[in-house]
Formats: sequence, structure tokens, C-alpha cells
Amino acid sequence: MMAKIYLDPGHGGTDSGATANGLKEKNVTLSIALKTRDMLNRDYEGHRIRMSRTTDKTVSLAQRTNDANSWGADYFVSVHINAGGGTGYEDYIYNGSVSSNTVTYRDKLHAEVMKQVDFSNRGKKRNNFHVLRESNMPAVLTENGFIDTVEDANKLKSDAYLNRIALGHANGIAKALGLKKKSSGGDGSSTYTVKAGDTLWSIAQAHNMTVQQLKDLNGLKNDVIQPGQVLKVTGAVYHTVKSGERLWGIAQHYDTTVAKIKSLNGLDSDVIQPGQKLRVK
Repeated sequence: MMAKIYLDPGHGGTDSGATANGLKEKNVTLSIALKTRDMLNRDYEGHRIRMSRTTDKTVSLAQRTNDANSWGADYFVSVHINAGGGTGYEDYIYNGSVSSNTVTYRDKLHAEVMKQVDFSNRGKKRNNFHVLRESNMPAVLTENGFIDTVEDANKLKSDAYLNRIALGHANGIAKALGLKKKSSGGDGSSTYTVKAGDTLWSIAQAHNMTVQQLKDLNGLKNDVIQPGQVLKVTGAVYHTVKSGERLWGIAQHYDTTVAKIKSLNGLDSDVIQPGQKLRVK
């Protein structure tokens, strides 16, 4: 059965949401939600997506939950930007009685978002928000930084950073619902999504390839790549240890286990050294 995902970009139309530092909440939430939709469709299968809005239009709170309820959504995810002078990421579920799936789904989403962003972690919270109270399915509301805090707002002005937020949402929703990753192509390749600061050289190094091999595999004519771009890469993934890193942290970053990394590299202990190249997948 196809999982039904309802994405709800907060505010819209005559309701701009919070505004500060040259940003309007309604625009940022729409961008994140659309990116989340596209990443879910690009990377996963076995789902359908419906959105409360895909343009800058006014949608009431009741219209959002009524639409999700009548559609029979399996998960309701409402995307917001915070305000009030704080900083960081937090998310909410209803502060009344909720299903165990509501808690489990939120925990998985929270963990995946925090893997992608460097917002401070404000924690997992509860509140009596309409979209959480009136939805018939597990529901979460995410607050992605503070629009009225310059440091957070500067991140929200970056399209590359919005890609990171969206990727955390997409991966979290997929893990919550147990979505299957799309299979790699018949050429034995898998895919890598370009992040801010990546270069062809760094991606090639991570996947034990040459830059030319990477360019040939993707039909690239030059070295220009953009955050959010999906590249074919070889199956193996490598990581060069940096000062202060531990196997546990590396395993968390690559969504694998310490035992798996040790097995791939023939390690008898957890001791690693800066500059050491480890296969992680």
C-alpha cells in the first residue's frame, strides 16, 4: 500500500507568518516543503504526496486538516519558521493523547533533520496547535530556525541551507514510514546529493573515484556543480578521518554502524588516526 504524506507549508497568501531580516515565513516554508516533496520523489518509492499549497495562497487551518483527513493521509508534516528572539530547531506533536506512531515518527524526523543542519537543538516538544490537534493521523510541526535572529536568518537566505533542511525532512519522513530507497541503475552506480561546499574532487575522493570518472559517469562537461544536484557515484563510500573524530560520530554521519565500518576496514579496535581513509559503505 502506498504511504500518503501530507506536506503543509505554514502560512501563505494574506498570512505572511513571521517577517524579519528581509524574509517572510510563508516563502521560506513553501520553499522547504517543495524541496522536501521533490527529494522524497527523487530518492524514495512507495508513497504519494499531497500539499496544502504549492503556491503563495491563503489556506485556513481548518482547510489544511480537513483536506488531509479526507484524503486519508498517513503522516501530516507542517513546516514553519520560528520567531521571538531565540535560535535553533525544534519540533512539536500534540500535547494531548497521541498514538505511539506519532512519537516514533517525530523522533525519527527530528534525528534526521539534526543530521543535516547545524542549528542548535531546542528539543522535541508538545503543544495544542490546530494542525496537530485536528489531524486524524500522526502529525508533527517543525520550527526551522528563528527568522528574527540574524544568524538563523542568514542560513534561511541560503538555498543550499534550505536543501539541507529539506533533506533532513525527506529522510526523516522516509524513515518514519519505512519508505524504500529507489534502486540504483544497472551500471552498478548509486547516487549522491551535492551539499554546500562540495567539489567534484571531494565527492570523487569520498567514493574512491577520479574526478574524470565522476564527470564521465554523469556526462559533465565542466567542474560546476550545485547544492541539491544528484550525481551518480560508485557504490563504495570512503571517509578521511579528521582530528577529533570518533568511529561513532562517523557511523552516525553516514547512517551506518561502528561494527560495519570496523568490518569493512579490518579494524580490531576503535582507534583511528587523522588522515586515515576508511571505507564506510
